[in-house]
Amino acid sequence: MTASAPRRAVLAAALAVATAAAVPGPGASAAGPRGAAPPRTVDNRFWFSHGHWRAGTHEGTVTVGGLRPALRIGTPAGRSDYTDPHSGRTAAWEHASWLSPVHRSTVPATEVIASWNAHTPTGTWLQVELRGGYGDGTRTPWYVMARWAAGDRDIRRTSVDGQGDGRSTVGTDTLSVDAPASGLRLTDWQLRLTLYRTPGSRLTPEVFLAGAMSSDVPDRFTVPASAPGPGHELAVPRFSQEIHVGQYPEYDNGGEAWCSPSSSQMVIEYWGRRPSGADLAWVHPSYADPQVCHAARHTYDHQYKGCGNWPFNAAYAATYPDLAAVVTRLCSLADAERLVRAGIPVITSQSFRAEELTGAGYGTAGHLMTVVGFTTAGDVVVNDPHAPSDPAVRRVYRRREFENVWLRTRRYNASGKAVGGSGGVCYLYAPARPSASQIRALTAVGVL
Repeated sequence: MTASAPRRAVLAAALAVATAAAVPGPGASAAGPRGAAPPRTVDNRFWFSHGHWRAGTHEGTVTVGGLRPALRIGTPAGRSDYTDPHSGRTAAWEHASWLSPVHRSTVPATEVIASWNAHTPTGTWLQVELRGGYGDGTRTPWYVMARWAAGDRDIRRTSVDGQGDGRSTVGTDTLSVDAPASGLRLTDWQLRLTLYRTPGSRLTPEVFLAGAMSSDVPDRFTVPASAPGPGHELAVPRFSQEIHVGQYPEYDNGGEAWCSPSSSQMVIEYWGRRPSGADLAWVHPSYADPQVCHAARHTYDHQYKGCGNWPFNAAYAATYPDLAAVVTRLCSLADAERLVRAGIPVITSQSFRAEELTGAGYGTAGHLMTVVGFTTAGDVVVNDPHAPSDPAVRRVYRRREFENVWLRTRRYNASGKAVGGSGGVCYLYAPARPSASQIRALTAVGVL
């Protein structure tokens, strides 16, 4: 059984890219009637350069330059208490904040998902808030999208339930319009980052990237097929979640539900990063692949009670030196092929019945796996962590089946009930300073 996800990416710090272009929906033609441009369904906007950080409003934060510019605490703007709802611990914290410019989305959106890349040494943490603007000129309240730290000594990493204004709601990691059929859309959005540290210390979080993906993917049970490109496969390490069944059940029932951190760890190690021996000292020495246990612990959302919070996985990946990571949506398998040819694996989120994905041997309400290549016939080569061993992780799935279960927004479950699908959600992890070919690929799919 894989992890359930009933609700319900990658930038270079040195690139001078101020805006991101969205891409056509899957199966869209190059131009519509009379040469009109196809409708956009996804818009990405991320801040990461020195100029980006300076463009926001600072209350006690400062911008530091270098190869990877960052936002830090300068002179704290105030002090406040925080009572952790998961530990019961109350502590005082100094804080400073940064308010992004308002981003007017090229896609009036039904959903917005934030991403951030940060370093939070012990004694610091970060709060990420998102506020949307409706098409009628009114605004949502400030929604807390995360109270986050890389570790778990100071606060328990958490999303926040119960947030809504009667028109939109936060479901774990996604801000959604409640009734898209009404025509209501979020036409713009804004981020607020609050950085916290132990009072009187010189510690500070460092934020290297922050932003969001907004989208309006149409409801669909099937998606148009894309034409396959040339075959190519990346040598991505393989980690099975199933060999961890029963290990550390406090992190979402042990390995049975660790598809997301297992997939994240595969790609982190593909890029040559991994936890140190000291990082892994807490893991029982008899456990194979202890880095997967480490990934589960460091992606765990104490409110969601699982490791499948999408931005938490991207944020974990970006704690490794010089890696950048975002959550986004792609619009076709052709997008994924372009990234794979540039050397970038794609971690995809999908749900399906067993008979809908030939060779999987299981059904799932939500599962993460990593697209690592394509055969010469265009079928999809994946590292699927739902496997009995590491070598068995590599699978080949039929192109048409995989594309549909990943990109659709509606499906029928085993009981015949119509339920949601991810609509092409994926994690993209890559070097913070990507190569020229990687920049071209990321730009082509609308991330840069």
